[in-house]
Amino acid sequence: MGLHETPLLFDFERVSSEDLTYMPMSVRFNLDRFGLRISLAQWQLLPHPDRALLARFPVDEDAQIEPNFDHALFEMMRTHANLEPEWFSPEPEPAWRNAAAVPEGVLTHSRMAGANVPSVERWGKLDPFKRYILTKLTRKPEASHDFLPAMREFGLME
Repeated sequence: MGLHETPLLFDFERVSSEDLTYMPMSVRFNLDRFGLRISLAQWQLLPHPDRALLARFPVDEDAQIEPNFDHALFEMMRTHANLEPEWFSPEPEPAWRNAAAVPEGVLTHSRMAGANVPSVERWGKLDPFKRYILTKLTRKPEASHDFLPAMREFGLME
């Protein structure tokens, strides 16, 4: 699969990420997939066209499909920031990959927001990237302003 024609953005993240000042979820997914970490300040050191290119990479789970994300990121960081991304070991079996169980964070944040908890059936029907996003949005104990809009956009709220 090749690059998307435009940066991959969901409606819920357009306000915060459309100008690419903040990292879109597609970039966060690929960073996590490759075990790379950059700060928001480092992201913002990259020229807008480079950020837009990184946001066009596919979000498929198979790391072999588009192995150029990590190479592009390293080259961009070296060229524009004289830095390299930090490496970490990705979690081998993250909660979002399990279609048979709604992660505890998603359950907790649903309750905190007064929203219906997604059923296992509805959770399992979500695209893995959408499961990743909801799990990522619930990693901190405080509520994310994007959680409910993402739940709505993904069809988990009436």
